[in-house]
This record gives sequence, C-alpha cells and structure tokens, in this order.
Amino acid sequence: MITDNYLEVRKKIDETCEKIGRNPEEVTLIAVSKTKPLSDIEELIKIGVTEFGENKPQELKTKYENVSQPVHFHQIGHLQTNKIKYIIDKCVLIHSVDSVHLAQAIEKEAEKKGIDSVDILIEVNYAQEESKFGLNKEEVIDIIKEISSTCSHLKIKGLMTIAPFVDNPEDNRVIFKGMKQLSLDIISQNIHNVDMSVLSMGMTNDYLVAVEEGATMVRVGTAIFGERNYNI
Repeated sequence: MITDNYLEVRKKIDETCEKIGRNPEEVTLIAVSKTKPLSDIEELIKIGVTEFGENKPQELKTKYENVSQPVHFHQIGHLQTNKIKYIIDKCVLIHSVDSVHLAQAIEKEAEKKGIDSVDILIEVNYAQEESKFGLNKEEVIDIIKEISSTCSHLKIKGLMTIAPFVDNPEDNRVIFKGMKQLSLDIISQNIHNVDMSVLSMGMTNDYLVAVEEGATMVRVGTAIFGERNYNI
C-alpha cells in the first residue's frame, strides 16, 4: 500500500507539472517518514525512493545507521542546538534553520567535525502563526545576509515554509506565491553563498498547489504512509 500511495502522489505531481509547463524533474518528493518504522522506508527503497524526511534528530540518526543502503535524509523538524551533533553529517539538507543563533551553532559543529559544507534552508513563518517556528518574511533578507557573512561552512540553498493546515488548499496559494516572490527578491540581492535553488513547501493537504506556485521540494507523509500515531 505504501508503494502504491507513493506512486500515486508522484503521478499527481508529474501531471500537475505537465499541466502548467514545468519539468517534473524539478520537483523532489520527500517521503516524510517521521514516527514510521524503518520497514516502511525499506519498502520504498525497493522501488528506488531515496529522499526521506525526519523531524527528530535522534530518529534520523537511528534510521541512518540501520537502513539497508544509503538514502538521503532531510532534517525537516525544528532543530535544537544541542541536537545538531546527531544529524550534521547524516542529512543532506537541514530545512529548518530559523535564527542566526542556530546557524552559528551548526557552523561551530561543522568546524568541530571537519565538515566543509552544510546545506541549509531558511525557515519562514510566512503566515505568522504563533504555533509555528520560522522567521517573519520581513526579516529574512537581513538574517540571510548575516548568516552568509558569519558562517563560511554553511550554504543557504533556499527557503522552507509550513503553511497553515486548511480545509481548502487554495487558501494557501497566496502563501506559496509569496514564498516564491521572496526567493526571487533574495536572488536579486546577489548574496554570497546563497543560491535559492530550493523552495521546500507543500505537504499532504496542499502539495499540488505548492507545485503550481514553484515548489521544488514537497514534504508528503500522511498521503504516503498513512495517519501517524504520536502516542507510540
């Protein structure tokens, strides 16, 4: 079932891209495997899936160390500075950098471990929800400039947002449009070590609208793995 679900999500992404004239290869589908057993990941590996998203650093670390063959793990959840050490050399991309303090802590850990380059995204709380992490859109450019000038081991690859949970995905279109425009505004600044090639936005309930508005990564969990039991 998981395999069928994944293929169905991928098919919908591809069809949406074709409908609007995008190359489907521009959109990476990240299977959000948080709270799910390693066996679920192994099922998708059999059909060639390589991109998986985890929220908790310890869970990412454990799965990284036990998976049958190398895959790409993405740290998509909020990251505390004392947990950086678990994942800095085990994930391909940290999606959730939301402060200069966190960026500088990642920089320090990279230096300690002799890691030349760590790819990160800047998390933007575009809808300014009190319950969510992320920067206000007005402060993003200044903070990116500060991170770029103080963290030589970090490469800012783009932006990430978690849009509000809505019944109608169209309600989030304005947020995805705004994120795309923000990325273009940042590109126009020509900031050192910043390339804005990644726009990580869209989840199970709204990923197709995100694709229509320029997402290059969508993070889909429930539609692939089913509902989560957070009590286990």
